[in-house]
Amino acid sequence: VYLHGAHVTSWIPAGTDDDRLFLSATSRWGEGEAIRGGVPVCFPQFADQGALAPHGLVRTAAWTLARAQRLSTGAAQATLRISATPAMRALWPHAFTLALTVTVGANTLALELAATNDGGAPFQFTGALHTYLRVADVRQTFVRGLEGVHYRDKVLRRDDEVEAAPRLAVDRHLDRVYRAAPAVVAVEEPERTTEVRATGFRDTVVWNPGPERGATMDDLEPGGYARMLCVEAA
Repeated sequence: VYLHGAHVTSWIPAGTDDDRLFLSATSRWGEGEAIRGGVPVCFPQFADQGALAPHGLVRTAAWTLARAQRLSTGAAQATLRISATPAMRALWPHAFTLALTVTVGANTLALELAATNDGGAPFQFTGALHTYLRVADVRQTFVRGLEGVHYRDKVLRRDDEVEAAPRLAVDRHLDRVYRAAPAVVAVEEPERTTEVRATGFRDTVVWNPGPERGATMDDLEPGGYARMLCVEAA
């Protein structure tokens, strides 16, 4: 977990040797740069759904470590925190504090994002935990659990589609926001299944750039699109 963006970049479940999060070998590192992979924290804006830069203000900012501990269950836990700076408030005029709590134990990675309004007036925001899962081959990967859910297709620019597939194939550029999605969806590969559970986030985003768009992204390693799939609480 990096203080830069409170960014989780690696998760290896106990008893395995495989990192289950994708991190691009050509990711840019440094002040003001977004890490390509892991779990970017998007706040107070998701993607381009607002006037701010894509994904908001905090994924490239410096957070602080508020607490690190071992729980009675044996799990390891760390909480990172950030409050709105004057530069952030010049772009988005609200006082806030975010806390990201990361808990790792056995075969589970749990992330909890808490937003506190430090000002005197209410504000609205969007956000996401933009999880990049590492997969063996996205062309042999399916997402189960979204059948019948309404979604916005950002590739085809259609706003109210309904998912018809019991198992969504990731065989092209996909960028979809599934509204009021189920709390649990499954990412199915030939050799394993990963459950993605969300509480408090109403939507689920499924994204993969596909081969053509992936080849234009200079911070995504060659062929990297085939080794990643974003399934995001949003």
